[in-house]
Amino acid sequence: MDFTVIQNLDFLYITLWKNFVDTFQVEIISPNGETSGVIRSTERIKNMELGETKISVFNGQPVQYSDDQEILFLFNSSEDNKILGGLWRIIITGSSIIDGKFNAWLPTVEQVTKDTKFLIPNINTTLTLPSTSRKAITVGGFNSIINSLADFSGRGYTRYNVYVKPDIVAPAMGVLSTKAGGGYDSFTGTSAAAPFVAGSVAILMEWGIILNRDPFLYGQRVKGFLRKGANRNQSITYPNTEWGYGRLCLKDTLDYLTSYV
Repeated sequence: MDFTVIQNLDFLYITLWKNFVDTFQVEIISPNGETSGVIRSTERIKNMELGETKISVFNGQPVQYSDDQEILFLFNSSEDNKILGGLWRIIITGSSIIDGKFNAWLPTVEQVTKDTKFLIPNINTTLTLPSTSRKAITVGGFNSIINSLADFSGRGYTRYNVYVKPDIVAPAMGVLSTKAGGGYDSFTGTSAAAPFVAGSVAILMEWGIILNRDPFLYGQRVKGFLRKGANRNQSITYPNTEWGYGRLCLKDTLDYLTSYV
């Protein structure tokens, strides 16, 4: 597992998730060839320094809410130097393998810049917490002018492909909205897409609960109707890892609700 680091980072982490049944050993090799040596899975915490870079490896165990295992890699700069820039390598060796799958994630671009990246990344399974929660309404983003998915929108599905994420997509580029301190501004990002869905949910719940037309219109029921009422392109197969069940459409969702109540 190879990744590149720019010269001016103070802190970096990598999270690796795997089936606890599998037994992995890891080894870290720095850009100048220094090695951590083999780190066994039974070593709960391993601290080391490779050159001027301080590294900690945490081998997790199953917890109350997950039977998987997380291996966490923390990279910290020393007082006088940044994390060593260049190509880092994490060698993963299986000593007892039943499942054999693992996934690893770097921080988002906002934390490490686009120059810190895996050499062979996978654009799918790039949703960030809490959007991977099964019961949440997960919103992706698209460019409503040219009707194309935004390149920064996280792709699904979830790690084991057990359920579909994202659920739907909403406009996420050049969204005109109010800004702090007054006035208006243009915003881009899935943080601009999510309010479209949040506002739609508020309208739906007012229609159903406040006006007593559908007193149980909340939770998974409202998500189900949002999915059903989403606009879909006939040339695309749904659901999929990019668009989920389609583009948010409050009108069609309300039409379906009216016909089902």
